Amino acid sequence: MSRAQRWTAWSGLPAIVAALSGACAPLTMNGADQSVQDTTRVVVPAGYGTLRQDDITVPLQSGALLVKLTPLDEPTLRLLAPDTYSRLHAVRESRRDEAVRTALADPELFLVSFFSYQPDVSFQPEDVQLVYQARLLRPASVIPLTSGWGRQRLGQQETQSAVYTFEGPIDFDQTFTVRYGLIESSDWQRIVPLLETERAKIATRAGTSGTTSGR
Repeated sequence: MSRAQRWTAWSGLPAIVAALSGACAPLTMNGADQSVQDTTRVVVPAGYGTLRQDDITVPLQSGALLVKLTPLDEPTLRLLAPDTYSRLHAVRESRRDEAVRTALADPELFLVSFFSYQPDVSFQPEDVQLVYQARLLRPASVIPLTSGWGRQRLGQQETQSAVYTFEGPIDFDQTFTVRYGLIESSDWQRIVPLLETERAKIATRAGTSGTTSGR
């Protein structure tokens, strides 16, 4: 059973419904254990995180163009504040079925956005790539979220976004590099310790014994 199928067994509507109804209580799974073991990686319960989306986002700037890449990895999303978790979790779930049609055994999903500081700036969706464990990963599929994506041009202060799929699995407790054309960023190396710290804090808040360990 793939990781995407394992998430299907319990994730989805409970978190989204709780957020839409304005519930303030931590998100839980119906009768399920609130800490889920993914191989050797502990997954903390949703609803206890405090991180912002920008805290888990890798930015790259090429002239007037700003590219942002945010992993939609469920264990990483659970470190976010409840409203942000619900929003990005909903994006992941809404595009997950399309992502698994890429013929990849275990695709990784990322939210990628392009923003322009100037009018009439072009962008190249296929130029977003990852380097992980000495392998160059090109997007297996790009699933647009915004209606103007196909123009591949931006007006001033305009944002276009899509969900990208890459061959997985990727261990997000390890570093990887994001490339856009000739520009690259290893900013995830800075983010990894932040994830570890937040995971430990959530384990304390939730009263679980979760610890961080690699695959």
